[in-house]
Order: sequence, then C-alpha cells, then structure tokens
Amino acid sequence: MRTVRLSIMGFGAVGQGVARAILQKKDYLSTMDIEPIVVGISDRGGACVEAGGVDLEAAIERKQKTGSVAASDLTALDVIKDIDHDIMVDATPTNIEDGEPGYTYMLEAFRHGRHVVTSNKGPLALKYSMLCDEADKNGVKFRFEATVGGAMPILNLAQDALAGNSVMSIEGILNGTCNYILSRMTEEGLSYKHVLGEAQELGIAETDPSYDVEGIDTACKLVILANSIFGMDVTYDDVDITGITKITPESLSLAGAEGMVIKLIGEVRDGNDGIIRVAPKLVPKNHPLAVGGTLNVALLRTDMAGPICVKGKGAGSIETASAILSDIIAICKNRC
Repeated sequence: MRTVRLSIMGFGAVGQGVARAILQKKDYLSTMDIEPIVVGISDRGGACVEAGGVDLEAAIERKQKTGSVAASDLTALDVIKDIDHDIMVDATPTNIEDGEPGYTYMLEAFRHGRHVVTSNKGPLALKYSMLCDEADKNGVKFRFEATVGGAMPILNLAQDALAGNSVMSIEGILNGTCNYILSRMTEEGLSYKHVLGEAQELGIAETDPSYDVEGIDTACKLVILANSIFGMDVTYDDVDITGITKITPESLSLAGAEGMVIKLIGEVRDGNDGIIRVAPKLVPKNHPLAVGGTLNVALLRTDMAGPICVKGKGAGSIETASAILSDIIAICKNRC
C-alpha cells in the first residue's frame, strides 16, 4: 500500500468535502493501492497537525462547533513548509483581486516539492503561466480540474479522453447560480431581484452575489480553459464580460415566444478570430446548452470527434471534492 501524505488549506465547504470524500472512499482507494493520510489542515483560525494522520471526523466536528479547525499555533505556511507531505490541496476561497492567500500557498508548496491540487480559481485566473512554470521548475504536478466545472470533468475530458483531437472552441454554462436565477425567471416570470433573494435564502447565491451574477466566476473559468486547453496566455483582464443583472422578465418572455431561452454563456475560441467572453446569449430551447436549474454544461467542438457535450453539477461540497479526489488519484497513479 502506497501512503500519500496530504495537507488541506481552507476548511470551508470544499475542504470539509475533501475530508469526507477521503473518509467515504477509503476502501475504494485501498483497491488502487493508495492510502491517503491528511497530516495537516489549516483555516483562518489556525491549523491542526498530526504526523500519523489527522482524525478527519474530529476535525470536521471541531470546525462545525467552534468555527475553526485550529488545534495548534501553526499557520498555513508553517504546515506547507515544515510538515512533511506529498500533496497540498488548496481549497481556499477565490480572490480575483490578487489571488491570495492561495497564490502564496501554491508557490510555497511548489518550492518545497509538494504537488498541488486546487479548486481555487483566483491564482490561475491572474497568474496561470507563472504558477505552471514554478511547478515545472520544481518537478511537481499541478492539477486543477475542480476550478472549472466542479464535478463536471472538462479539463480531463479535453486533455485525456480527447487526446489527439484539436479542440476548436468551448462554450457553456459555467455558473450554477446564474443558471438557477435565469431558469426561475423564465419559468415563473419573476424579477431578477425576487429570484436573487430566493437563491440567497436557499444558499444557492452568496450574500454578495457579484462574483456570480456579474460574470466574474465564469470569466475566471474561461481563463483557465483558454490557457490550459488552447495554450493561450491570457488573464482575467482579457475577458469581455457582461453579467445577468440587467435581464428582465420581459426579455425572457420575448425570447420564449421565439423558441429561445437566455443563458449566461462563456465562450473560448482559438485561431485568428480568437474569442474569450462571457455574456447572456439566446439559445434554442432544444439546444444542448439549454439546461435548467443549477446545472452546468459545456460543449466542446473538436476536429475529429466532432461536438462533445458534458453536463453536471458545477458546484457543491462533495461534488467539487470529487474532482479534487480525481486529481489526487491521477497524481498518485503517476507515482507521486
């Protein structure tokens, strides 16, 4: 059995989801000769460290009772630098201003010979090339499936399952909050403000929903797709962004009368007419992109396989953790 030592930076919904996924899949992972041991967990309140493996159930319970996983005076950087482990999982929140603290955590992990798996979009949307260069320089792996589609495997699909194909374009719905709001407005003829309040009450939208409804979250995901799949060298500032805040029930009704729905579509296209943009777009009701609720969907157009469509849950604790776990397994299979 190959022991893989992990740290988890950030122990909110996603970080706890990773811990639960490791507990839930212990027997499955053992059939793959993988024994994951979490030796350190950090959140804003501090850290807990155990060389023989943190008690994950106790850590989750402590987080829920006290608001922090802290059981020592160590900081996140102490864990990354000084605690021996193979893979650092960064589940800290996205910060599009400067990518911190995830950006610093990733750099330190690379420089100390740790592989990195992340769900944090901010550092990749701002400094993708620098992070990849640093990982390469230190001979470690950098995987980030969870940054784009949550449980929906866009990166692995394009890079592994469709290896040998040239992906010419990707377009899709990459934000479940926006899709929920537009779906409810369409179905019920409700105002944006009303449905946003409903989404916030249900926990689908954040108290400050700007990252979602202004298209920022989708734009970050497009940057990651553009750089990792198309080999572009772009950042968040290169994306043309229009959100959903000005869409009215009347415009949705007019679209419906023409057999169309309005969706917030992110699009990346390679070539001389290269495009990277987020905007509301008319979509035929019977089109593969016309999914409802909180679902995400992506349509990849390839030269040999033709159009390939994938849809699924783009957010959620255990759903996002499933993508992180798949990246951890991929690193282990390559003998981390």
